[in-house]
Amino acid sequence: MRADRLVSLVLLLRQHGRLSATALARELEVTTRTVLRDIEALSAAGVPVYAERGRNGGFALLPGFRTELTGLNHDEALALLVAGSRRGAQAFGLGSALASAMLKVVDALPESYRDTAAGAAERLLIDPETDLLARRLVTEETPDGIVAEVLRAVVAGHKLRIHYAAVDQTPKWRTVDPIGLVTVRDQGYLLATRSGADRTYRLSRILAAEELVEPAQRPDRVDLDRAWRERSTRFRTGGDQVTVLVRLDAARREELVGTALAVLSEEADAQEGWLRLEMTFQDARHAEWALWQLATDGEALAPQWLRASLRHRAAAIAVRYGASPEPDSAR
Repeated sequence: MRADRLVSLVLLLRQHGRLSATALARELEVTTRTVLRDIEALSAAGVPVYAERGRNGGFALLPGFRTELTGLNHDEALALLVAGSRRGAQAFGLGSALASAMLKVVDALPESYRDTAAGAAERLLIDPETDLLARRLVTEETPDGIVAEVLRAVVAGHKLRIHYAAVDQTPKWRTVDPIGLVTVRDQGYLLATRSGADRTYRLSRILAAEELVEPAQRPDRVDLDRAWRERSTRFRTGGDQVTVLVRLDAARREELVGTALAVLSEEADAQEGWLRLEMTFQDARHAEWALWQLATDGEALAPQWLRASLRHRAAAIAVRYGASPEPDSAR
Protein backbone atom coordinates (compact mmCIF):
# COMPACT_ATOMS: atom_id res chain seq x y z
CA MET A 1 0.00 0.00 0.00
CA ARG A 2 2.76 2.45 0.89
CA ALA A 3 4.63 1.64 -2.32
CA ASP A 4 1.54 2.58 -4.36
CA ARG A 5 1.23 5.81 -2.41
CA LEU A 6 4.86 6.71 -3.04
CA VAL A 7 4.38 6.17 -6.76
CA SER A 8 1.24 8.33 -6.70
CA LEU A 9 3.13 11.05 -4.81
CA VAL A 10 5.85 11.12 -7.46
CA LEU A 11 3.28 11.26 -10.27
CA LEU A 12 1.41 14.11 -8.59
CA LEU A 13 4.62 16.11 -8.42
CA ARG A 14 5.38 15.23 -12.05
CA GLN A 15 2.06 16.62 -13.22
CA HIS A 16 1.71 19.66 -10.98
CA GLY A 17 5.34 20.72 -10.73
CA ARG A 18 5.13 21.81 -7.11
CA LEU A 19 2.64 20.99 -4.36
CA SER A 20 2.48 21.77 -0.67
CA ALA A 21 2.39 19.02 1.94
CA THR A 22 -1.23 19.96 2.62
CA ALA A 23 -2.21 19.60 -1.03
CA LEU A 24 -0.41 16.26 -1.30
CA ALA A 25 -2.10 15.00 1.85
CA ARG A 26 -5.49 15.95 0.43
CA GLU A 27 -4.82 14.19 -2.89
CA LEU A 28 -3.45 11.05 -1.24
CA GLU A 29 -6.05 11.05 1.56
CA VAL A 30 -3.42 10.87 4.31
CA THR A 31 -2.07 13.25 6.95
CA THR A 32 0.61 15.85 6.26
CA ARG A 33 2.81 13.98 8.69
CA THR A 34 2.57 10.88 6.50
CA VAL A 35 3.42 12.97 3.44
CA LEU A 36 6.56 14.29 5.12
CA ARG A 37 7.63 10.74 6.00
CA ASP A 38 7.02 9.66 2.42
CA ILE A 39 9.06 12.56 1.07
CA GLU A 40 11.91 11.54 3.33
CA ALA A 41 11.65 7.92 2.14
CA LEU A 42 11.74 9.02 -1.50
CA SER A 43 14.82 11.13 -0.91
CA ALA A 44 16.54 8.23 0.82
CA ALA A 45 15.73 6.03 -2.19
CA GLY A 46 17.39 8.48 -4.57
CA VAL A 47 14.30 10.16 -6.00
CA PRO A 48 15.26 13.81 -6.69
CA VAL A 49 12.56 15.51 -4.61
CA TYR A 50 13.34 18.79 -2.88
CA ALA A 51 11.56 21.41 -0.79
CA GLU A 52 11.04 25.06 -1.78
CA ARG A 53 10.57 27.45 1.12
CA GLY A 54 8.38 30.51 1.25
CA ARG A 55 4.75 31.48 0.92
CA ASN A 56 4.26 29.65 -2.39
CA GLY A 57 6.68 26.87 -1.60
CA GLY A 58 6.20 23.15 -1.52
CA PHE A 59 7.78 19.99 -2.82
CA ALA A 60 9.00 19.42 -6.38
CA LEU A 61 11.06 17.03 -8.49
CA LEU A 62 14.14 17.88 -10.47
CA PRO A 63 13.24 18.30 -14.17
CA GLY A 64 13.57 15.23 -16.37
CA PHE A 65 12.57 12.63 -13.78
CA ARG A 66 10.08 10.55 -15.82
CA THR A 67 9.45 7.50 -17.99
CA GLU A 68 7.50 7.43 -21.24
CA LEU A 69 4.94 5.01 -22.61
CA THR A 70 5.79 5.51 -26.27
CA GLY A 71 3.41 2.84 -27.62
CA LEU A 72 0.30 5.03 -27.18
CA ASN A 73 -0.89 7.32 -29.95
CA HIS A 74 -3.06 10.38 -29.32
CA ASP A 75 -6.44 8.67 -29.86
CA GLU A 76 -5.48 5.73 -27.65
CA ALA A 77 -4.44 8.09 -24.87
CA LEU A 78 -7.69 10.05 -25.25
CA ALA A 79 -9.72 6.83 -25.06
CA LEU A 80 -8.01 5.86 -21.80
CA LEU A 81 -8.56 9.28 -20.24
CA VAL A 82 -12.23 9.37 -21.21
CA ALA A 83 -12.75 5.82 -19.94
CA GLY A 84 -11.18 6.91 -16.67
CA SER A 85 -13.87 9.56 -16.24
CA ARG A 86 -16.64 6.98 -15.91
CA ARG A 87 -18.11 6.33 -12.48
CA GLY A 88 -18.70 2.60 -12.88
CA ALA A 89 -15.54 1.80 -10.94
CA GLN A 90 -17.11 3.45 -7.90
CA ALA A 91 -19.73 0.68 -7.78
CA PHE A 92 -16.97 -1.89 -7.32
CA GLY A 93 -14.91 0.08 -4.83
CA LEU A 94 -12.18 0.78 -7.40
CA GLY A 95 -12.53 4.55 -7.55
CA SER A 96 -9.21 5.32 -5.87
CA ALA A 97 -7.43 2.62 -7.87
CA LEU A 98 -8.81 4.06 -11.10
CA ALA A 99 -7.70 7.57 -10.15
CA SER A 100 -4.21 6.29 -9.37
CA ALA A 101 -4.06 4.36 -12.64
CA MET A 102 -5.13 7.37 -14.70
CA LEU A 103 -2.50 9.46 -12.93
CA LYS A 104 0.13 6.96 -14.08
CA VAL A 105 -1.23 6.90 -17.63
CA VAL A 106 -1.05 10.68 -17.94
CA ASP A 107 2.47 10.79 -16.54
CA ALA A 108 3.65 8.03 -18.87
CA LEU A 109 2.36 9.71 -22.04
CA PRO A 110 4.91 11.14 -24.44
CA GLU A 111 5.33 14.91 -24.08
CA SER A 112 3.68 15.54 -27.46
CA TYR A 113 0.47 13.76 -26.43
CA ARG A 114 0.10 14.64 -22.76
CA ASP A 115 -1.27 18.18 -22.90
CA THR A 116 -3.47 17.71 -25.98
CA ALA A 117 -4.98 14.42 -24.79
CA ALA A 118 -5.67 15.72 -21.29
CA GLY A 119 -7.19 18.91 -22.72
CA ALA A 120 -9.41 16.97 -25.11
CA ALA A 121 -10.58 14.65 -22.33
CA GLU A 122 -11.79 17.68 -20.37
CA ARG A 123 -14.24 18.38 -23.21
CA LEU A 124 -15.88 14.94 -23.16
CA LEU A 125 -18.29 14.06 -20.32
CA ILE A 126 -19.82 10.61 -19.92
CA ASP A 127 -22.72 9.83 -17.58
CA PRO A 128 -23.02 13.10 -15.63
CA GLU A 129 -24.63 12.99 -12.18
CA THR A 130 -27.72 14.92 -13.33
CA ASP A 131 -29.75 15.19 -16.53
CA LEU A 132 -30.92 18.37 -18.30
CA LEU A 133 -33.76 18.79 -15.81
CA ALA A 134 -31.26 18.74 -12.91
CA ARG A 135 -32.61 15.39 -11.75
CA ARG A 136 -29.87 13.69 -9.82
CA LEU A 137 -29.16 10.12 -10.81
CA VAL A 138 -29.72 7.78 -7.89
CA THR A 139 -26.61 5.89 -6.87
CA GLU A 140 -26.97 3.32 -4.13
CA GLU A 141 -24.06 3.23 -1.73
CA THR A 142 -22.38 0.03 -0.56
CA PRO A 143 -19.67 0.07 2.13
CA ASP A 144 -16.21 -0.28 0.60
CA GLY A 145 -15.36 -3.18 2.90
CA ILE A 146 -18.28 -5.24 1.58
CA VAL A 147 -17.52 -4.43 -2.05
CA ALA A 148 -13.85 -5.30 -1.54
CA GLU A 149 -14.74 -8.68 -0.02
CA VAL A 150 -17.12 -9.48 -2.88
CA LEU A 151 -14.54 -8.40 -5.45
CA ARG A 152 -11.84 -10.58 -3.87
CA ALA A 153 -14.08 -13.64 -4.02
CA VAL A 154 -15.01 -12.96 -7.65
CA VAL A 155 -11.40 -12.49 -8.76
CA ALA A 156 -9.99 -15.38 -6.68
CA GLY A 157 -12.77 -17.79 -7.65
CA HIS A 158 -13.79 -18.57 -4.07
CA LYS A 159 -17.21 -19.18 -2.62
CA LEU A 160 -18.82 -16.15 -1.00
CA ARG A 161 -21.06 -15.91 2.05
CA ILE A 162 -23.37 -12.90 2.01
CA HIS A 163 -25.98 -11.47 4.37
CA TYR A 164 -28.57 -10.35 1.84
CA ALA A 165 -31.69 -8.23 2.29
CA ALA A 166 -34.07 -9.14 -0.52
CA VAL A 167 -37.07 -6.90 -1.11
CA ASP A 168 -39.77 -7.35 1.55
CA GLN A 169 -37.85 -10.21 3.18
CA THR A 170 -35.89 -10.66 6.38
CA PRO A 171 -32.11 -10.54 5.66
CA LYS A 172 -30.62 -14.02 5.44
CA TRP A 173 -27.15 -15.52 5.13
CA ARG A 174 -26.51 -17.52 1.99
CA THR A 175 -23.46 -19.06 0.34
CA VAL A 176 -23.04 -18.47 -3.39
CA ASP A 177 -20.60 -19.18 -6.20
CA PRO A 178 -19.69 -15.76 -7.65
CA ILE A 179 -19.58 -15.48 -11.45
CA GLY A 180 -18.89 -11.79 -12.01
CA LEU A 181 -19.80 -8.18 -11.27
CA VAL A 182 -21.88 -5.90 -13.47
CA THR A 183 -22.62 -2.18 -13.18
CA VAL A 184 -25.71 -0.67 -14.83
CA ARG A 185 -26.47 3.03 -14.48
CA ASP A 186 -24.19 3.20 -11.45
CA GLN A 187 -25.92 0.25 -9.78
CA GLY A 188 -23.68 -2.74 -9.00
CA TYR A 189 -24.85 -6.36 -9.28
CA LEU A 190 -23.26 -9.67 -8.35
CA LEU A 191 -23.95 -12.51 -10.78
CA ALA A 192 -23.68 -15.84 -9.02
CA THR A 193 -25.12 -19.32 -8.74
CA ARG A 194 -26.63 -20.88 -5.65
CA SER A 195 -27.08 -24.63 -5.54
CA GLY A 196 -26.53 -24.58 -9.30
CA ALA A 197 -29.28 -22.02 -10.03
CA ASP A 198 -28.58 -18.56 -11.47
CA ARG A 199 -28.91 -15.71 -8.97
CA THR A 200 -28.46 -11.94 -9.28
CA TYR A 201 -27.82 -9.83 -6.16
CA ARG A 202 -27.81 -6.05 -5.92
CA LEU A 203 -24.64 -4.95 -4.15
CA SER A 204 -26.43 -2.26 -2.15
CA ARG A 205 -28.58 -4.96 -0.52
CA ILE A 206 -25.60 -6.99 0.71
CA LEU A 207 -25.28 -6.16 4.40
CA ALA A 208 -22.14 -8.22 5.02
CA ALA A 209 -19.86 -10.45 2.97
CA GLU A 210 -17.22 -13.05 3.70
CA GLU A 211 -14.87 -14.65 1.18
CA LEU A 212 -14.48 -18.38 1.87
CA VAL A 213 -11.44 -20.53 1.15
CA GLU A 214 -13.48 -23.14 -0.72
CA PRO A 215 -13.21 -22.85 -4.54
CA ALA A 216 -16.33 -21.65 -6.31
CA GLN A 217 -18.15 -24.03 -8.63
CA ARG A 218 -18.11 -22.05 -11.85
CA PRO A 219 -16.83 -22.31 -15.46
CA ASP A 220 -13.26 -21.26 -16.18
CA ARG A 221 -14.42 -18.67 -18.72
CA VAL A 222 -17.54 -16.50 -18.75
CA ASP A 223 -19.24 -14.13 -21.20
CA LEU A 224 -20.67 -11.58 -18.74
CA ASP A 225 -22.40 -9.58 -21.45
CA ARG A 226 -24.31 -12.64 -22.63
CA ALA A 227 -25.05 -13.77 -19.08
CA TRP A 228 -26.46 -10.34 -18.21
CA ARG A 229 -28.66 -10.29 -21.35
CA GLU A 230 -30.06 -13.73 -20.54
CA ARG A 231 -30.86 -12.79 -16.94
CA SER A 232 -32.38 -9.50 -18.03
CA THR A 233 -34.64 -11.35 -20.47
CA ARG A 234 -35.79 -13.75 -17.77
CA PHE A 235 -36.46 -10.82 -15.44
CA ARG A 236 -38.55 -8.99 -18.04
CA THR A 237 -40.68 -12.02 -18.82
CA GLY A 238 -41.41 -13.23 -15.29
CA GLY A 239 -42.91 -12.08 -12.02
CA ASP A 240 -45.94 -9.80 -11.70
CA GLN A 241 -45.34 -7.84 -14.89
CA VAL A 242 -48.21 -6.09 -16.64
CA THR A 243 -48.76 -5.14 -20.27
CA VAL A 244 -50.14 -1.67 -21.01
CA LEU A 245 -51.43 -0.03 -24.20
CA VAL A 246 -50.69 3.68 -24.09
CA ARG A 247 -50.94 6.68 -26.39
CA LEU A 248 -48.62 9.60 -25.74
CA ASP A 249 -47.02 12.73 -27.13
CA ALA A 250 -43.99 11.62 -29.15
CA ALA A 251 -41.88 14.17 -27.26
CA ARG A 252 -42.35 12.09 -24.09
CA ARG A 253 -41.52 8.74 -25.71
CA GLU A 254 -37.93 8.40 -24.49
CA GLU A 255 -38.94 9.27 -20.95
CA LEU A 256 -41.55 6.51 -20.80
CA VAL A 257 -39.47 3.94 -22.68
CA GLY A 258 -36.61 4.61 -20.29
CA THR A 259 -38.65 3.38 -17.31
CA ALA A 260 -40.51 0.49 -19.01
CA LEU A 261 -39.21 -3.06 -19.07
CA ALA A 262 -39.88 -3.57 -22.78
CA VAL A 263 -41.67 -2.13 -25.80
CA LEU A 264 -43.71 -4.84 -27.53
CA SER A 265 -45.13 -2.76 -30.40
CA GLU A 266 -45.19 0.84 -31.60
CA GLU A 267 -47.16 2.75 -34.24
CA ALA A 268 -48.31 6.26 -35.09
CA ASP A 269 -51.54 7.43 -33.43
CA ALA A 270 -54.42 9.05 -35.30
CA GLN A 271 -53.53 12.34 -33.60
CA GLU A 272 -50.54 13.92 -35.28
CA GLY A 273 -47.39 13.93 -33.18
CA TRP A 274 -48.66 11.12 -30.94
CA LEU A 275 -47.73 7.44 -30.72
CA ARG A 276 -49.34 4.18 -29.57
CA LEU A 277 -47.13 1.72 -27.72
CA GLU A 278 -47.71 -1.65 -26.11
CA MET A 279 -45.31 -1.90 -23.18
CA THR A 280 -44.54 -4.07 -20.17
CA PHE A 281 -43.90 -2.78 -16.65
CA GLN A 282 -42.55 -4.55 -13.58
CA ASP A 283 -45.91 -4.57 -11.79
CA ALA A 284 -49.16 -2.62 -11.38
CA ARG A 285 -47.58 -0.02 -9.11
CA HIS A 286 -44.76 0.58 -11.59
CA ALA A 287 -47.22 1.03 -14.48
CA GLU A 288 -49.40 3.49 -12.55
CA TRP A 289 -46.38 5.54 -11.47
CA ALA A 290 -44.94 5.70 -15.01
CA LEU A 291 -48.21 6.79 -16.63
CA TRP A 292 -48.91 9.34 -13.89
CA GLN A 293 -45.63 11.12 -14.71
CA LEU A 294 -46.96 11.92 -18.21
CA ALA A 295 -49.88 13.99 -16.88
CA THR A 296 -51.94 15.04 -19.94
CA ASP A 297 -49.19 14.08 -22.39
CA GLY A 298 -50.22 10.43 -22.23
CA GLU A 299 -53.22 8.15 -21.78
CA ALA A 300 -53.44 4.53 -20.70
CA LEU A 301 -55.88 2.83 -23.09
CA ALA A 302 -55.71 -0.60 -21.48
CA PRO A 303 -56.04 -2.41 -19.13
CA GLN A 304 -59.19 -0.93 -17.63
CA TRP A 305 -57.99 -1.28 -14.02
CA LEU A 306 -55.07 1.05 -14.80
CA ARG A 307 -57.39 3.69 -16.27
CA ALA A 308 -59.56 3.44 -13.15
CA SER A 309 -56.55 3.80 -10.83
CA LEU A 310 -55.31 6.89 -12.66
CA ARG A 311 -58.83 8.40 -12.70
CA HIS A 312 -59.20 7.89 -8.93
CA ARG A 313 -55.81 9.45 -8.31
CA ALA A 314 -56.64 12.46 -10.50
CA ALA A 315 -59.99 12.88 -8.74
CA ALA A 316 -58.29 12.87 -5.34
CA ILE A 317 -55.86 15.56 -6.51
CA ALA A 318 -58.75 17.64 -7.87
CA VAL A 319 -60.55 17.44 -4.53
CA ARG A 320 -57.40 18.41 -2.64
CA TYR A 321 -56.86 21.54 -4.73
CA GLY A 322 -60.52 22.36 -5.25
CA ALA A 323 -60.81 24.25 -1.96
CA SER A 324 -58.80 27.18 -0.64
CA PRO A 325 -55.97 26.18 1.72
CA GLU A 326 -56.43 26.65 5.45
CA PRO A 327 -54.75 29.80 6.87
CA ASP A 328 -52.04 27.85 8.70
CA SER A 329 -51.18 25.88 5.52
CA ALA A 330 -50.43 29.06 3.56
CA ARG A 331 -47.58 30.17 5.80
